[in-house]
Amino acid sequence: MPLDFGGNRHGSDMGPSAIRLAGLKEELLELDHNTVEFLQPISISRQEAENPGDPKARYLPQIKDACEKLACSVEQVVREGNFPIVLGGDHSIVLGTLAGLTAAYRDQTKKPKIGVLYVDAHGDFNTCETSPSGNIHGMCMAASCGYGISELTNLYYEGVKIDPKNVCYVGLRDIDPKEKILMKEAGVTGYTMSDIDREGFSKILNKVLVFFKTHADIVHVSFDMDVIDPMFAPGVGIPLPGGLNYREALLLMEEMAKTKLVKSVEIVEVNPVLDVRNQTAKMAVELLARLLGKKIWL
Repeated sequence: MPLDFGGNRHGSDMGPSAIRLAGLKEELLELDHNTVEFLQPISISRQEAENPGDPKARYLPQIKDACEKLACSVEQVVREGNFPIVLGGDHSIVLGTLAGLTAAYRDQTKKPKIGVLYVDAHGDFNTCETSPSGNIHGMCMAASCGYGISELTNLYYEGVKIDPKNVCYVGLRDIDPKEKILMKEAGVTGYTMSDIDREGFSKILNKVLVFFKTHADIVHVSFDMDVIDPMFAPGVGIPLPGGLNYREALLLMEEMAKTKLVKSVEIVEVNPVLDVRNQTAKMAVELLARLLGKKIWL
């Protein structure tokens, strides 16, 4: 999903190619996932050829169109009984992933309760009224939970995609003032880097695992590479010091794999323009491998 209309820094549209070149398919095949298939990239117009439009919701028509294409693809993959891995792109793509994922289960007699593990330095829970930038990658989770303009909240199909009470954040460290209020009102669960510093990563991780065992039948993992400290992942759209370290990020994926609840994943904000020897893309591959069963020991 080579979309980079959602933020100010461009280059994340090359993220999917960087992740593939870092050996994703080979890594997954080594894990005995014998039917690994790369679909054609979602067709998206070039950012430099488009007008940003409304400053409160920049590039809205382009993002909406791209995310509806993604939603259709994700829905088809899930209905066929497969596990979608979505490669971004900026984090606005979660709008399409969650719309497609939830659409695939809408007509089931017993709908599964879907939880979202949102691993990100940012809340992405602004609306057009609260956002200081008008960048939609900072509104995508709010919209998926039903907050914001109808073009986003009703993307692909009308209605709320995810109950915010089933959303758990890990790694937060940069949240806008009004965004904090909205997240609190919505009832999301969030663990900040300060929580990790105070309690230790293992205690926070245990709380996350308990959360999903009690709040979800299936889990979608949305992983923004900027949650990791730039020392380990320099090639991201918004690098912020003080993030997760290499082992903490891998351990989170390893433990989520053990729950057997994870049925889809996206990894976003790999920006090769800002990367060093493709190390951020290589780490993205390692994270995906751990989530899909790679172990240090038998």
